[in-house]
Amino acid sequence: PLMASTGRCRHPMSPTLTTCLLVFAAAYLQLATAFGFSPSLNPCMKRFPVGSIRSQKACSLTMSSNAMEERMQKTKELLSYCDSVYKTTRRKTRTVQCGDVSIGSEHPIALQTMTTAMTTDIQGSIDQVMRCADAGAQLVRLTVQGQREADACSKIKEGLLKKGYTTPLVADIHFAPKIALQVADAFDKIRINPGNFADGRKSFEEITYENPEDYKAELDYIEEVFTPLVLKCKELGRAMRIGTNHGSLSARTLSYYGDTPAGMVESAFEFARICRKHDYHNFLFSMKASNPKVMVQAYRLLAAEMYDLGWDYPMHLGVTEAGEGEDGRMKSAIGIGSLLQDGLGDTIRVSLTEDPWFELEPCTKLRDIAMNQKDKIWTPVPTWKETTRNFMSFSQRQGQLPLQKESDPIDIRNVLHRDGSVISAVSPEDLANPDKLYYNLGCKTAVGMPFKDLATSDSILLQQSPAMDATKERTALRRLQEVGVGVLCAAEELAARPIPNAIAVYDLKQMPGKDAKLPEGAIRYAVTVRGDESDEELAKLKSAEAVMLLLRVPDEVSRVHASRRVFNYLKENNIDTPVIHHIVFGADKSRDTVVLLTGSEVGCSLVDGNGDGVLMQAPLPLEFLRLSSFGLLQGCRMRNTKTEYVSCPSCGRTLFDLQTVTDQISKATGHLPGVTIAVMGCIVNGPGEMADADFGYVGGAPGKIDLYVGKELVRKAIPSEKACDELIELIKENGRWVEPSTNEEAVAA
Repeated sequence: PLMASTGRCRHPMSPTLTTCLLVFAAAYLQLATAFGFSPSLNPCMKRFPVGSIRSQKACSLTMSSNAMEERMQKTKELLSYCDSVYKTTRRKTRTVQCGDVSIGSEHPIALQTMTTAMTTDIQGSIDQVMRCADAGAQLVRLTVQGQREADACSKIKEGLLKKGYTTPLVADIHFAPKIALQVADAFDKIRINPGNFADGRKSFEEITYENPEDYKAELDYIEEVFTPLVLKCKELGRAMRIGTNHGSLSARTLSYYGDTPAGMVESAFEFARICRKHDYHNFLFSMKASNPKVMVQAYRLLAAEMYDLGWDYPMHLGVTEAGEGEDGRMKSAIGIGSLLQDGLGDTIRVSLTEDPWFELEPCTKLRDIAMNQKDKIWTPVPTWKETTRNFMSFSQRQGQLPLQKESDPIDIRNVLHRDGSVISAVSPEDLANPDKLYYNLGCKTAVGMPFKDLATSDSILLQQSPAMDATKERTALRRLQEVGVGVLCAAEELAARPIPNAIAVYDLKQMPGKDAKLPEGAIRYAVTVRGDESDEELAKLKSAEAVMLLLRVPDEVSRVHASRRVFNYLKENNIDTPVIHHIVFGADKSRDTVVLLTGSEVGCSLVDGNGDGVLMQAPLPLEFLRLSSFGLLQGCRMRNTKTEYVSCPSCGRTLFDLQTVTDQISKATGHLPGVTIAVMGCIVNGPGEMADADFGYVGGAPGKIDLYVGKELVRKAIPSEKACDELIELIKENGRWVEPSTNEEAVAA
């Protein structure tokens, strides 16, 4: 299934029997997950990534077969999730009014963030709201978890108005219906979480519903608790966000729908139906997840369901707990940017483990990327019809990796990686300093010799073939080839200055025929495809023996839609040549812009399983481009090369210095690929939100930390100064720790 979090534990059965059951389950799931949710297998027996750790307590929820079949039948009838898959067109929505900000398709995409000050710190909250507004925030959210915070809300609003700030304020509500009623008097919008508004704190108790009637009987209580807030918001003209989080679905929803996008959508719709029953429509939806692929699928399913029902409510987009730095921006771009490319989304927040005003710059850039995509007059590609992409299910297109021939003088099989490849563009200046080049490509070195490491570029693309007498440069290329790094270069360059064992790169129109001779020294060839070729030109790929295709879409053509056309053609014609997304930037693009554009435009294809790797080319440091490329693959859940962090962005509930602690933990544990660690400021963003995590570091009380394995609390109330060391010990106890390796020559390089 798409969801990485479907598996929750190891089953206590013997390995042989477990293996048999998993093989059967895999085949069954292939049929039953036509749109991304699990059948009524015991969750203990579902597949999960090798080595992942899940809590036995989380295995008690089951879903009846009747519920599964009913939901599958309904979703099979959904036809589309956006207005057009061939161009960017904003989905038409009604307008939701939040103070003086209008949200919907007739208005610009609204930007928002969330304060990190304690809400009881009235002046601190006022100062942060003003700073965020000055940075471009059109809405600002504050946590309101109890009576003291609710009492402070009216004073915060009054203080802002006195200073001339009318920025709409949003109350973030968990577990507290009565508090929501009070704060509606002061704030402009209420965000409620369907997973805990009426159902209380996250639990994993066993609840099995045998029929829809048993499940629906519990909805009466939700209506009783929620209706007063609906009526008050309607009376006062307040807005509302019904914001589902993948990790905090209620036990009731999990029991019936499983840990799935379908459950996320239905959880929100339960509350929306109550709003509609009382003729209250000033609300919007969100479907957040820390896994961008799950998040994208959930929003697409939400949009498709609303098309089917004739609903037109706006959507708030966000990847929850995205993290910090380039990783947080990349994950946000993959999730938010991919949806904006399809015209989905009316207000956005980039959730970073940084001060809230720093969220506004990437937020603004993502909005601008989306508006440019929609408004720019693109050179059209030939007319085509999409027939192979199913938005309701995920399947990775499998490219055929290079095969070794007896006559090959080097091992060609490692020039691409089965989980997604990174190719680095190397300039003559890069090649002139071999030691630094090895380091920037992610190689380990010993006595000046490079060796491939976990995050070493799989291949390099030479912008220019070195001179025949450039001994140092040619020796560096030979040493890279000897350890499995492929060397690509334009065919005309190789014809002038041959490189032994190279891969010649041709444009599609120049692609050699079956028996044509390659340039001297070349042992394979690759083909550059633009995406705007005619069908007749693309037909040449049917007989191609290329080791890979480099998909380099011209600047005047929409990358997202040209890429879809290419992959649709390849699938229709059963062409399994690997495709590398080659995206090129000019000197006018900053690091942030490169990350956000790549995440939006390439990530949009990768979340659909279309693509075997990436080649980011820009006049920026080679190491930065390589790490960003690996970050893209990891964010799209293709290839793990480092520890994955699910880190909440902090708010007034946070019980420790989140930025400092996250930095401390990442420095101590950043060398554990395949391990996911959640760093959560409080219990609200604790076991529920960290749906994908193997280990959790959660603020339990001031100065005290709770540690989790999966979603099971295993160590409680650890003094914060000892908690990082305790986390490392916990990782070791569960067999996931390896000692960090050292590269003595890295500093010298």
